[in-house]
Amino acid sequence: MYKLETIQFIPISLSTAWDFFSSPKNLSRITPPEMGFQILSELPEGPIYKGLQIDYRVKPLLGIPMHWKTEIGETDSVSFFTDTQLKGPYKKWEHTHTFVETDKGVWMTDVVVYELPFGFIGKWAHSLFIRKKIEQIFQYRKQILNVLFPENE
Repeated sequence: MYKLETIQFIPISLSTAWDFFSSPKNLSRITPPEMGFQILSELPEGPIYKGLQIDYRVKPLLGIPMHWKTEIGETDSVSFFTDTQLKGPYKKWEHTHTFVETDKGVWMTDVVVYELPFGFIGKWAHSLFIRKKIEQIFQYRKQILNVLFPENE
């Protein structure tokens, strides 16, 4: 089992952060273009909710397309939500998004707990390239969010 945690300050209101991050439609905006991220599901209007399932097509490695299905788990409007992989490349993937408001913006924390299939081969692949790939995805997100929500000077 592996864990990745990132924390980023975003100079926006809590309601703006919630509206942006709880909309699956914005996920493609903060995912590296080379991953070919595409939502396949018809998404309902309005906020996410517990039990919402979303199908995607993504190219996580070597440009090979893969089906990824997630389900929204626990949610606490404007504070946090969790999405869990139902189908995809990981044995387990649980991503919790948490938002804490300050007087100047929001601290966003992403915690991903994941496990790879294939036993020792999965561990070997993780140490060689998978960990680095996941870290690059979140670094890309950080850079894009700094562009989308720049600090006012």
